[in-house]
Amino acid sequence: MEVVAEPASSLEATRSFAESHGSATAITIGTYDGCHVGHRALLSRLREQAAKRGLPAVAVTFDRHPLALVRPEAAPKLLTTLGEKLELLAESGIDATIVLPFDERRREESARDFVDEVLVSALHSRLVVVGENFRFGHDRDGSVASLAAMGEDRGFAVMGVPLAVVEGEPVSSTRIRGVLESGDVRLAALLLGRPYSVRGEVEKGDGRAGSMLGYPTANCRVPKERLLPREGIYAGFYRRFDGAGDLRRAAISVGRRPTFYPGGAGVVVEAHLLDFHGDLYGEMGEITFVERLRDEEAFEEVEALVSAMRSDVARVRRVLDGL
Repeated sequence: MEVVAEPASSLEATRSFAESHGSATAITIGTYDGCHVGHRALLSRLREQAAKRGLPAVAVTFDRHPLALVRPEAAPKLLTTLGEKLELLAESGIDATIVLPFDERRREESARDFVDEVLVSALHSRLVVVGENFRFGHDRDGSVASLAAMGEDRGFAVMGVPLAVVEGEPVSSTRIRGVLESGDVRLAALLLGRPYSVRGEVEKGDGRAGSMLGYPTANCRVPKERLLPREGIYAGFYRRFDGAGDLRRAAISVGRRPTFYPGGAGVVVEAHLLDFHGDLYGEMGEITFVERLRDEEAFEEVEALVSAMRSDVARVRRVLDGL
């Protein structure tokens, strides 16, 4: 998949892309946070319709969530970083992704100006495929209906795709965030089409997990904009970005270590890799959440914590052996 990351000041790179691909495209537009099953269905429809017309299938997305600029206090934690989103879009089989900067100029741009500048002038769009609830432009004044009306005058067709439904409710990034905040990582996996995961660099912790407790952990520094599941203990996997993609079963903690910090501490994501001995410091790791086991607890005695960790590891083995 080709990725075109636009400079903030122009759309020259996008115009060059369109011209090099025959001056016409089939596109979709969206934030695509999480690239969930609804997004995948839409991308599949885009590929299908683009192939029928002999056009490249192109996703147009943004370098940040629009709310990060429009209303920072209301901006949601993200299900994917930009890099992770681009990986998932590439896996969908589309031909290219255009990354537009969501800056002050884009924030103030009307729906009509966005269509004329991006869809018509830069991408020479002949087909636009979006979700049926799609909104765009300043104050979200553009809709599927208004987009279709503009397309009639400008030479492109518009296809509004019904939202995917899982367990009786539409799939959305907002719904997935709520599910993760409740700790239901199994339902989140159904909505995403894959288990939820986060990535981060392994950094040194306080050293207690290995020396005192006997269960060394990889402490991952997850980007602050990423959403973490509800605090608690999980069964899952840890993948090393060491060239081989080494995958290990893991007991995972998302929490504040209340046994040692009863007054409260920042949230830490830790993974105890089962049957592993080695140094992970400084490496990038990916933690995947499969099942929530229990709430995080404060223990009065270290021995009680060790006993609970021993039980957690046994449960992790049972859960993952049953997959």
